[in-house]
Amino acid sequence: MRLALAQFGVTAPQHVTGFVARIAALADEAKAGGADLLMLPEYDAMVLAGAEIRTPNIAAELEFVTAQAKDFLKALQRIAAGSQIYLLGGTLPMRDADGKVRNRAPFISPSGKLVFQDKQSMTRFEAEQWGISSGAAPQVFATAHGRIGVSICYDSEFPLHVRAQVTAGAELILVPSCTDSIAGFNRVQLSARARAVENQCIVATCPLVGFAPWSGAIDENHGYAGVYGPPDKYFPESGILVRGIMDEAELAFADIDLKAVAQVRREGGVLNHRDWTDIIPPCPVIELL
Repeated sequence: MRLALAQFGVTAPQHVTGFVARIAALADEAKAGGADLLMLPEYDAMVLAGAEIRTPNIAAELEFVTAQAKDFLKALQRIAAGSQIYLLGGTLPMRDADGKVRNRAPFISPSGKLVFQDKQSMTRFEAEQWGISSGAAPQVFATAHGRIGVSICYDSEFPLHVRAQVTAGAELILVPSCTDSIAGFNRVQLSARARAVENQCIVATCPLVGFAPWSGAIDENHGYAGVYGPPDKYFPESGILVRGIMDEAELAFADIDLKAVAQVRREGGVLNHRDWTDIIPPCPVIELL
């Protein structure tokens, strides 16, 4: 299976159709490069706001993008079907019937079928300043290439989120991310590598990159795409399969073998996947004065 990971720059589009055309071009490039799946980063859809908003206003940016959500999703479905590629369309804020806004990742098959994974754990900015609410529980998607889970940025920093997906059969975890500091980027990357080790699976990350002085929501973004496995048999000793260029807008390709996941879970030097326990043992406090 070949992945294409879009380190997506935040340059403001002149209009909405231009933004959609940019994603369509990435899908065509990914397909021409032999990719089976294209992943876009968390909050890539917020770049849409740059078509109308010229000065930072996080409330106005949110309202603009939520209003565009239905049309944007239809466009993503057309792109996936047109390029005949699986498309994780990054994430976008969507307003639900209860009035709450949730951060949601659309995952689309080459046939155009659309499913979603919500973000469950909000960052302080999302919860305290932006008013984004926690979404639905983790799911796993059965694709033509295997079972895939999506863990959006901060969610990947919590082991049980990914473990629930692995327990349901996921062998590949996709982590679209948006981090405004090197520290935040490192938290996501280190978490992704830890999830790959403890679950003996493959984890792929994909960041938003660049500076958007017009935006209050995605004004600064750092990172590089990465694909990680357990440092064990059938994988590199570092566990790093692919790493992109820091803060560069580019399309990074990675060839992965999901059969290697089953093999390392049977034959690895350690068997983290098997030896995981869902029971947290009691931990007494022993005085040592």
